[in-house]
Amino acid sequence: MNKTIAFTTAPLLVTVYAGFRVLDGLDGERGPGPAWTSGHLAFLASLILFVPVFLELRRLAGRGLFATATTVVGLVGAVCSMVQISVDIVVGALAADHEAMRTMFAAVQSVPGVNPLVYAVGPVLLYLGLVVLFCQLALARAVPVWRAAAVVLAVLVSLLGLDALPAVGLLLCAGLAPFPRRGTPPATAHS
Repeated sequence: MNKTIAFTTAPLLVTVYAGFRVLDGLDGERGPGPAWTSGHLAFLASLILFVPVFLELRRLAGRGLFATATTVVGLVGAVCSMVQISVDIVVGALAADHEAMRTMFAAVQSVPGVNPLVYAVGPVLLYLGLVVLFCQLALARAVPVWRAAAVVLAVLVSLLGLDALPAVGLLLCAGLAPFPRRGTPPATAHS
């Protein structure tokens, strides 16, 4: 896959998800329905595209132990988020109405370990990995500082909640797209 496509499309799909989420909430509640499903499918595709993004960030960071560990943390967060979004898609497809969705989500979240891994702690690891890798790359001058600042700001804005996702998506677009097509890992830049 073309790296530029992943760096451009992953954050754009976060913004698409945010747009569908706004549309879905116009009637006062979110899901089930086409807007719920379309938005979640866009976000799932975004998370899948973050896999090559993380791998390229690791390469740019020199593939060392720290970059590899940070990449693993970010990828674990991406997988946890993929599970969460997949649950949302399935619940949205099976539920007849919003009340049925609430009941299904309660049943899923009552399974021991699911809430912290899939909903609370796990997805945060994706953002932690992005922030640490971008800061590492900015310190090594492998990416401009403004890119790292945009990614850090996106993560901070995400703390405001899901209603802030349009801004998060746009800030991620600023930080990731269009990403450089070439780059020398910092460890070999002076060879």
